[in-house]
Amino acid sequence: MGYMKNSGNSDSHYKTIWLSDIHLGTKGCQAEKLLDFLYEYSCDKIYLVGDIIDGWRLSQNFYWPQSHSNVVRRLLSFSKKGTEIIFITGNHDEFLRSFSPLNLGNIKVLDEAVHTTEDGKEILVIHGDQYDVVTKYSRSIAVLGSVGYEMLMTFNRFWNVIRKIFGYKNYWSLSAFVKYKVKSAVNFISDFEETLALACKKKGYEGVISGHIHHAEIRKIHGIDYMNCGDWVESCTALVEKQDGVIEIIQYGELTSNNNRDIVNEAA
Repeated sequence: MGYMKNSGNSDSHYKTIWLSDIHLGTKGCQAEKLLDFLYEYSCDKIYLVGDIIDGWRLSQNFYWPQSHSNVVRRLLSFSKKGTEIIFITGNHDEFLRSFSPLNLGNIKVLDEAVHTTEDGKEILVIHGDQYDVVTKYSRSIAVLGSVGYEMLMTFNRFWNVIRKIFGYKNYWSLSAFVKYKVKSAVNFISDFEETLALACKKKGYEGVISGHIHHAEIRKIHGIDYMNCGDWVESCTALVEKQDGVIEIIQYGELTSNNNRDIVNEAA
């Protein structure tokens, strides 16, 4: 695996795109950036890997601006034009699990799926909360943690307004900085990745694609291709499968005039 940079003039049509942790219905959702992404790229298949709609927050305080409706409309337009959309349920949109599996034409709602890449690899696609001990066994603690996270994101938005006033154009995630600096958070991410990779190996798959922890990653763990989509609250990342079956992370921040994007970590 390595780092490389691609200019915006490369192909913008992929075989598959994976998006997770959009959290529509929260103020932290980067809906405008996601819309830019969805108008910039196209694909044959889209996986929405959980926590697309934040049912936890909507049940407490309804928040749904036009930009969030626009994201839904854009996804539906993909489906109308023939793109297959597979909605994988997460813990924040767990209300959909009572309807899973559900078939609505080009849209499927599932708790997990198996994706076969162009080069023949079988990849488990799952949100991942099923392998998070806190979320699985103590929902009240998980909800409390979600409230704390929302407070941190509120401060994060305020901090970025101040940064723009002083001329800093790029979005900077305070919550991501804190998460990666705090040892317990780093250990949690590592434990989650290891647990999920081992479960995937036990099931006989060659790789796993998940979300849940808001940390985009591609790496080998116990011989398994572990991949995480990241999120559209802090990092604005997606996984994409190219025509040859290679999967990459796209880090999609502020769109520049020449539509440059960073492509991070190519799957071996």
